[in-house]
Amino acid sequence: MKLIDSFGPNPRCVRMFLAEKGLTLPAEQVDLMGGENRQLPYLQRNPGGQLPALELANGVVIAETAAICEYLEEQHPTPVLVGSTAEERAEARMWQRRVELNITENSYNGFRYKEGYELFKNRLHCVPAAADDLQAMAQEWLVKLDALMEGRDFICGNAPRFVDISLYCCMDFAKDVGQPINPTLKNINAWFARMDARASATTSLHPTWEKIKMRG
Repeated sequence: MKLIDSFGPNPRCVRMFLAEKGLTLPAEQVDLMGGENRQLPYLQRNPGGQLPALELANGVVIAETAAICEYLEEQHPTPVLVGSTAEERAEARMWQRRVELNITENSYNGFRYKEGYELFKNRLHCVPAAADDLQAMAQEWLVKLDALMEGRDFICGNAPRFVDISLYCCMDFAKDVGQPINPTLKNINAWFARMDARASATTSLHPTWEKIKMRG
């Protein structure tokens, strides 16, 4: 099994997940900044062109960050980062879906269409006119999540889950590229500080992040 890795918040999410699990995988680096993931031969392995991906021993390539982390959870169920029962897993997946649909995808696309437009304009269908609204939608949902997290240390309760890692990596990236964290969101800011203090938050950063000047 091999991680097909690169700079970026989504690859970092898998690296942070692995660090929380105490797992180390051999890794193959792909140049996301140079667009290597949008060209052959990478597209033959992952037609979606996203990073990261997970290549299994039999040659099967799994893409999509959530799918990769769910697979790793099934292979290495402790420590629990999705859920240990059907109910826990359902709740974690519910929150992941909410966060993904309403915050992370809006935030990432808002970046791609605005601050990151020059990088992505020839790789994806970019809609610059939508950027401000997408970023605003992400911020509006963070306000909603702040209220829902009252009395909780983490999104699903009192233990970190994949959804916490996913949102943290997005927000840590976005805060320095035009989407700062709203200082009035006391629960979100306290949660972010908890996540930021975890050893995995530091070890998961790509070696090139300081040179690129983005946290991924």
